[in-house]
Amino acid sequence: MKERLVAILSAHMGKIFGALLGLIVGWIFIAYGILKGLFVVLCVAAGMFFGAVLDSPERSDGFFRRFLR
Repeated sequence: MKERLVAILSAHMGKIFGALLGLIVGWIFIAYGILKGLFVVLCVAAGMFFGAVLDSPERSDGFFRRFLR
């Protein structure tokens, strides 16, 4: 039973992630309003982008050199 549940979850991970992300963004819009919610979403997206750049070993050296000239 556990193996079947893990197989189902792994097969639909993108859908689950998208649904949870939509739920969180929707809650932010309802709780704080559209403009404040968009600001939060943009900040999260920027944080994810910079985190991905820092995690990438090839691009992180160039990233730091650009700011430490």
